[in-house]
Amino acid sequence: MNKIVMPLLAVVLTACGPAKPTETVDELVANPARIKEIQRLCKEDRAKVGDELCLRAAAAAERRFFGERPEQKKTQ
Repeated sequence: MNKIVMPLLAVVLTACGPAKPTETVDELVANPARIKEIQRLCKEDRAKVGDELCLRAAAAAERRFFGERPEQKKTQ
């Protein structure tokens, strides 16, 4: 019985890690209110929100501001 309990306990404890953000940059671009909410939460407690979600919100805000612009050719 002990041989079954220990691996099962290891699997259960491994599953208890922090949840990964499920929101992609594209989803956030479509929802500007959510971007603002995440940015506010990141300012208040970045460790609780997580760096990955804060970075995704920043990338989404940048994409909304600048848009998907093609690179311009430099003239000489």
